[in-house]
Amino acid sequence: MSAYGVGRTPQPDDDGPTPPQPDDVDQIVDAWRRERPDLDVAPLQVLSRVSRLARRLDLDRAQAFARHQLEGWEFDVLSALRRAGAPYALSPGQLIRQTLVTSGTMTNRVDRLQHRGLVERSPSLTDRRGVIVRLTASGQQTVDAAMADLLDRERDLLVELSSSDCEELAAMLRRLLSPFEA
Repeated sequence: MSAYGVGRTPQPDDDGPTPPQPDDVDQIVDAWRRERPDLDVAPLQVLSRVSRLARRLDLDRAQAFARHQLEGWEFDVLSALRRAGAPYALSPGQLIRQTLVTSGTMTNRVDRLQHRGLVERSPSLTDRRGVIVRLTASGQQTVDAAMADLLDRERDLLVELSSSDCEELAAMLRRLLSPFEA
């Protein structure tokens, strides 16, 4: 099994995956082909599905985070700190780079997380003017539980794909995203 840990369990009389049924995107594409046969609407086959999956993923993530009394932005900051490894601390500048927000936004976010007891600030040992944001034990428990719940939900979204399908899809999406993340 792959790192994704997903996939259908074949049944003894299973001849393989069931062919996919037409979906809403198929109907949209067919309608555009009928109305505008001069256009190549092939990109809709992929990107409309990616868009719909992204919306579904956003909803599932919001539910997973809400279960742990977190907003998405809170999870982003806490998970950046958790991924940093012990002692689970980063400078505000490092957090800004990892979460792609402005310094004013990050200050506000750290203030709110500190008020909830999920992070703490301490003076930087290497820069007299700097501070370090550190995950508290409560913050670590919260982000760990939210991450486990998130992964359960994401596995459910991928249940129709085999492990090798997931690996192939991940490779294709990585290739598609690479020009934007360079």
